[in-house]
Amino acid sequence: MIYTIGALVSFVIYSVVGLIVSKKVKSLEDYYVSGRNASTLLIVGSLVASYLSTVAFMGDAGFSYDGYALPLLIMSIFVLPGYITGVMFFGRYLRRSKAMTLPEYFGERFNSHKVRIVAAVTLVIGITAYLVAVTQGAGLLFSEITGINYTFSLILITLIYTLITFSSGAKGVLITDTMMFLVFTIATFLSIPYILKAAGGLPEAMIKTAQLETKPDILTWHGITGEGAYMGSPTDILLYVIIIGIVWGFVIAVSPWQTSRYLMAKNEHVAIRSSVIATIVLALIYLFLHMTMLAVNSINPSIDPSERVFIWSAMNLVPTWIGVIAISGILAAALSSSSTFLQLIGNSISKDLLRNTNMSDKQLLKVSRIMIVLVAIVSLVITLFQPPAIFWISVFAATLFAASWGPVAFASVLWKKVTKTGALWSILAGCVGVLATEILKLMGVLNLPVYLNSAVFGGICSFAALIIGSLLTTPTKEEIEYREKLLILPEEEKDPKEIKQTKIYPKLLIVAGAVIMGITFVFFYLPIYS
Repeated sequence: MIYTIGALVSFVIYSVVGLIVSKKVKSLEDYYVSGRNASTLLIVGSLVASYLSTVAFMGDAGFSYDGYALPLLIMSIFVLPGYITGVMFFGRYLRRSKAMTLPEYFGERFNSHKVRIVAAVTLVIGITAYLVAVTQGAGLLFSEITGINYTFSLILITLIYTLITFSSGAKGVLITDTMMFLVFTIATFLSIPYILKAAGGLPEAMIKTAQLETKPDILTWHGITGEGAYMGSPTDILLYVIIIGIVWGFVIAVSPWQTSRYLMAKNEHVAIRSSVIATIVLALIYLFLHMTMLAVNSINPSIDPSERVFIWSAMNLVPTWIGVIAISGILAAALSSSSTFLQLIGNSISKDLLRNTNMSDKQLLKVSRIMIVLVAIVSLVITLFQPPAIFWISVFAATLFAASWGPVAFASVLWKKVTKTGALWSILAGCVGVLATEILKLMGVLNLPVYLNSAVFGGICSFAALIIGSLLTTPTKEEIEYREKLLILPEEEKDPKEIKQTKIYPKLLIVAGAVIMGITFVFFYLPIYS
């Protein structure tokens, strides 16, 4: 009962905050990009909160508990740099464009309505799929802890994030995202010491886990071997973590739910600082959360399904008040991602697909809100009839953006010869490549190794189409001038004080990396291999 009360109270708080913030929404720019004046804390909160969701706290946690925490950490080596490469080679230039949506940026960069439409359609398909997956995770969790019917749980969850998004748009989403980020981050780090203590404390928890006969090699770099292994040989696992890590690095670098946050930043300095802090925060969460979930095997090796491992730990191994915060934190992570996704879909439909230059800002704002409600209804219907498949749906959605948007996003800034033809066919080819691969796999026509993700084929198609399409055509004067304008550093970004402060952040990243490596070596490596 206490967990139900905690979840409901958090729902009420987030809804009230959304309604309060809605009073401050005075313009279309407030609703779409939070007035472009968000602080570092708000951008960090939204970056991390929109990335972590039930996929991380349930799907990834289960993957670690199954015996693959170390492969997951190896994967993060390729994932997390996506923040730095993304903001340096795409995100800050995206902000300079002053676009309100990413499809609008692509349309203006290539002076092409077709490119804008294709990007918008891809966005709607991909993020709707991700929204369905996250909502399913939140519904399953809420249903489990409260005993409330799964269908009713889905309806309630959808109503909450729709209310937040409908009332306050990007401004409300940023603030509630940050609140939710603080809740699940605090909850995670409050829970971990108690869980590790229940497992014997450090370093005993790691030693006991390494000695488990039911999951041999659980603390080796490739994860478990033997009958319980489902990831293939060590070579297969290594290829998997490298390939999927690169894919998710592209997701962080170019996906709309990440890069759209930079459109809301106060300036480029805030965007760059936020990407550094987000990298550090996620690295710490990844290390402690997933090694702790691995150690739960020494307490209870038979949690089924494994996606419940963090929920079970929060409800059985930590003080009740912390458990309530932890459960509310997982729900918060899901709500934050869902509100971000809903905002992006609704805004893109109204601004890109239903674009009408004769509309006033007030009319467009009204259309945006109507679209948000309609998208929420459609998503709910799909969620109700689609059997839960949280992990695989989210992987498909992320894969879609990595393949279809990755090459075009970076080329739009870095390659002066890229053209609208290359961009158009690159997005289409990447999307078709991913969809075709997934369909053929479902039909049983393709039987691929675990490491051959559909993003590989989609990415190859996208990159080839970009190169061929661009080499066969010539950039127009408008395309050349737009790119040259993007490369000019705005005067307001040249403030010496801001530059001096921003230069501290790369040093902070280096120090944090050294500290994290030291913690890993002392607490996780030495106890097992010394």
